[in-house]
Amino acid sequence: MSVLVVCAKALARSSTASVLWHDHGMLRLTDFIIDCPDTMKLAAFYAEVTGRPIKEGSTADWAGIQFGEVELAFIRVDDYRAPQWPDSEHPKQFHLDFEVDDIESEQRRVLGLGATLEQDFIGPDGYGWRVYTDPVGHPFCLCRNKGVTWTDQGPVFPTRD
Repeated sequence: MSVLVVCAKALARSSTASVLWHDHGMLRLTDFIIDCPDTMKLAAFYAEVTGRPIKEGSTADWAGIQFGEVELAFIRVDDYRAPQWPDSEHPKQFHLDFEVDDIESEQRRVLGLGATLEQDFIGPDGYGWRVYTDPVGHPFCLCRNKGVTWTDQGPVFPTRD
């Protein structure tokens, strides 16, 4: 996992990556999400490892640590089975989230590149997410979150009441 943290730090510091994401106008990597049985415990571990604080508003179901535009996030999974590296019967568990401006056009694009639509969680208002798998089976999501504003420092999500 430390390699992932280093990559997240490098992405957060990379102004080139930030400019490409904003100029590209299609999608932006927002989250690297790790399955776990206890989000706050794992977030506390990585907060200590990286020297970064756990995001305000983190909960027992979802916790995060922000690295510029990318959040290292932890999601609670019932009946979690830990990976047994390098045992391929218990593989690593993660998925990527991409925030998009237009989910329909991005869906056509990723399906054309070889992705497969697995589940649709888009509400009647047009916001939510869709789960896809890449050509070799890794999951990722295209997300359209209501009220998200992009700044030079990354995404600003609406406050939760």
